[in-house]
This record gives sequence, structure tokens and C-alpha cells, in this order.
Amino acid sequence: MKVHLITVGDEILIGQIIDTNSSWMARQLNLAGAHITGIRSVGDQEGNIEQALEEALNQADVVLMTGGLGPTKDDITKKTLAQFFGVGLEFHQPTYDRILRFFEHLGRSTTPAHRQQCYMPTNATLLLNKMGTAPGMWFEQDGKVIVSMPGVPYEMEYIMEHEVIPRLKRFFPGSPIAHRTILTVGEGESKIAERMESLEEELPPHIKLAYLPNLGQVRLRLTGSQADGDALEQELDFYAQKIREQLGALVFGMGTDRLEASIGRMLEEQGKMLVTAESCTGGYLAHLITSVPGSSNYFKGSIIAYSNEVKMKQLNVKPQTLETYGAVSEQTVAEMTRGAIGLLDADVAIAISGIAGPGGGSPDKPVGTIWLAVGNREKVLTRRIYAGKDRLKNIEYSSVHALNFVRQFLLQEQEAKIS
Repeated sequence: MKVHLITVGDEILIGQIIDTNSSWMARQLNLAGAHITGIRSVGDQEGNIEQALEEALNQADVVLMTGGLGPTKDDITKKTLAQFFGVGLEFHQPTYDRILRFFEHLGRSTTPAHRQQCYMPTNATLLLNKMGTAPGMWFEQDGKVIVSMPGVPYEMEYIMEHEVIPRLKRFFPGSPIAHRTILTVGEGESKIAERMESLEEELPPHIKLAYLPNLGQVRLRLTGSQADGDALEQELDFYAQKIREQLGALVFGMGTDRLEASIGRMLEEQGKMLVTAESCTGGYLAHLITSVPGSSNYFKGSIIAYSNEVKMKQLNVKPQTLETYGAVSEQTVAEMTRGAIGLLDADVAIAISGIAGPGGGSPDKPVGTIWLAVGNREKVLTRRIYAGKDRLKNIEYSSVHALNFVRQFLLQEQEAKIS
């Protein structure tokens, strides 16, 4: 099954919103065994929409469209589709009745535009949308399928999950596609690929390995396709386990797991409370940690010691340390770690101080110089990393390294306890 995606809306073309619909649909369709032939965005003009449809149907068996189904005059997708198929529009009373009930529940009244929204192409099969007012529309022509859905993400996702994908699977039965994603941190893509070289040679032709790098992390995705779905699942589990064994401590999770969630589980298992002492990240590290539900079970809080004054008054960093070595130094982050543990009565602390940029660097400490320290009451470990020149990327990159430093520290503590 070949699928082409079209998003409709001037707001996408001018950069007012980001097209997240296409990426979400592509992931779901891939799992359903579909091959995406292209993704295209077009403006709210009839000619552009019709041209995109014609070109998409030449490439694919299925065309999925989002956007342009609202009640306002600039929402022209429905009218354009009727013209494309050479059919008229007819009023659909059940849709209008549902809109009336929806607005009555909200305590609001409908407008004439909502009634106009209920005129549908006569050849459309309507797809229920429980999340909004505009139903999806399913068209069939010459063995091909065209589907039009609202552009609101949660409305589109509901129609895709409950209507479109089940129908497509019946219309185009084929071999299933399955994935396993292994999550790593602390090593670059090229070095991981070197370690995976012999294992990649072992993979059968119907299983492929892809590398998906991000800031400080690399996802390894195994993708397989064959008629026997149960056998495929077993094969993917087998090779995913081999990758985990090959990469060892670089692996922190599987699938959609997050590094901060993985660390949270480790802290809970060890019965430890974590705190952060942050300078250049300005609380971003604490934000990542507390974005995980239940983080209050293992996270006490954070000191955002952005100025030297706060470093001294709150974290007991010595004035002479700052004068001699500077705020961005091994000595300062070590004292920040000890100070955070003492102030907040924690088991483990991570401290971070650096030059996020774009200014503030020097020849011996260029922009992107970051010092980290992690420790407990008995010992403190330090590490220096070098990021780039983009401020926000530096904050994100150094926070990932800080999280991984905590993870490595906890692994060491666990191993020491076992031995």
C-alpha cells in the first residue's frame, strides 16, 4: 500500500504552524504496513489542491489529506473535492444534529456557518469524528482511496485510529511491519555503528537497522516486514536483545522511554533522593526531571544559582574558588554539588555550570564549555564537555549529559554495592 500525504493550509506554508500531522500519520501508517511516497503542503487555493491530488494519485494507492474542513469561508477542501470528483454537495442532517448536540452541551448556539459545514460531497462516506464538528470523508475511485480529515491534530488522530487505518487494512491487506527501538546515550552515531557492524551483517534481508541521532543520544531502530507476524516479532526481540548486550551500559531504555524517566526508576529502586544545582541551564534540567509523573518520589528540588552571589550564599561556594578558578570550573561545580546536598538534605546531587553563549566566552573557556559534577556525601565526580555555539542547543545538550552522568553514577553505586 503506497500512501501520499497532503496538508492543506496557508498557515503551514507561511510558517505560522508546524505540520505535525504528517509525521504522526507517517508513523502510524508505517506500522500498518504502508509505504509513504511523499508528503506535500499546499495553500488554500482550489487549483493547488486539485493539482496536488492528481500528482499524488499518480504515485500512490491512497491519498490522505488534512485541513480545510472548518466552517469558515477559507476552508475550501470539501468544495474542491466535490469539483474534483464532478459531484454535488448535499446537506447531511445527522452531522448537523450532532453539531447541535455538541454546542448545546457547551451552552453555546450554532451559527449559519455550522449549517453550511454540513453540506458534503454526494460520493463521500463520512467518518465519525467524536473530537470535533467536521467528519472525515472517504472516497473511492478506480481502486484508489482518498481521505479528507480535519487539520486539528487530536481530531485527525481520532479519525485515523478509529476509522481510517482499520478501513485501509481491510482495503489493502499486506505484510505487517514491526519495529524495535533501542535507546542509547553517551556515545556518537559513528562509534555505535562500528560496534554494530558485525551484528548488521547477521541480520536477515527482511530486517533493517537504522541510526537516529539526537543531542547526546542515538536511537537504533530495527524494522522488519514479513507475512508471519508472530515470527517477525520473535526475530525482532532476539536481535534487539543482541544489540542491548553488545552496547551494554550505553542502553538506557526501549521504545518511547525517556532518559529522565529511566533515571527516575533507578533512583526509586535505590531509595535515593536527587537534587540539582544549575547555573547555565537555568532550571531546564529540573524541568526534564519533573516532567515525569511521580518524580516527587525521588526529586527534592533545585537551586538555580545563576549568579555568583547565589552560588556563594545558597550553595556555599567559596569566594576564593570563584576568584581563582571562575564560575565555570571543576572546583566550582564540585562545591555546588556538596552545597546542594547539604542545603536540601539529598542523597545525590548534579551540578552544572557553563558558557551557553552566544557571548561570554574566552580563549581558555570558549562558548560551549560546560562543567558537570555529580556526587553524594562521600564522593564527587566531575566532567567537562564541549557543546557548540547555539545557546538553546547547548542547554539541551548539557542537560542530556548531566542526566547521563547521574545515570552512570547510580550504576557505579549499584555495582559497588553488589560487589
